[in-house]
Amino acid sequence: MQATVLGDAYVIDDTLLDVDEPELRRQLVEYEAGERREFDVAVEFPDGFRGDIMRAMTAIPYGETRTYGDLAADLDSAGQAVGQACGANPVPVVVPCHRVVAADSLGGFSAQGGTAAKRRLLAFERGEGSQSQLDAF
Repeated sequence: MQATVLGDAYVIDDTLLDVDEPELRRQLVEYEAGERREFDVAVEFPDGFRGDIMRAMTAIPYGETRTYGDLAADLDSAGQAVGQACGANPVPVVVPCHRVVAADSLGGFSAQGGTAAKRRLLAFERGEGSQSQLDAF
């Protein structure tokens, strides 16, 4: 399904979520309104490394970030492999790949809005709204 969050379009593979589309849309609206910090949906994680990365992303608290290196160390892997798995996340926003950043920069973001969308999501979760605060990432 297609969804818009904070003005950016996302493609969310809702076949991996144990929720119907109207409920998922309701939760996305609540997230965007600042009324929801976690999604109340079961995710069908893929087997293997990508699923492990998606589980790790889900564990990152709202408003916080972890680096690719942090996740790589936790999973005995390499930061580049973590970045590739984040980029293949089929359920962005719900599984918060935007909360994974590089050690010295924002890192990448494969959703349609690119790193600008990632910056908006992170700033939103931190309660920051001015352009100067958004540019800090």
